[in-house]
Amino acid sequence: MIGIAGALAAQSDGKFSMTALIPLFFGVPLILLGLFANMKESLRKHLMHGALLVALLGLIGVLFSPAIKGLIAGDGIKNMTSFIAQISMAFVCLSFIIAGVKSFIAARK
Repeated sequence: MIGIAGALAAQSDGKFSMTALIPLFFGVPLILLGLFANMKESLRKHLMHGALLVALLGLIGVLFSPAIKGLIAGDGIKNMTSFIAQISMAFVCLSFIIAGVKSFIAARK
């Protein structure tokens, strides 16, 4: 949803870019891994580990994005649409990672 909303917002500004769809490239694998984990009980643990890896890569990608680097360097926010999409993606990825780690800890107990 973040990727689609970001792409539509960028297009309405007349500045459509494929990079606006990057959250979609992380979201689709997460959804598919979740669906497959529900279908295959025997592979659930492995598929959820894979989903957490995708979320971790997404979070790392956001942290090293030009918008976040520029903000940290003190350059300010140059593109608000991009910044909001990246912060949203970071929040979703981090939330998923925290929930996944808590689930794995609970399963061990």
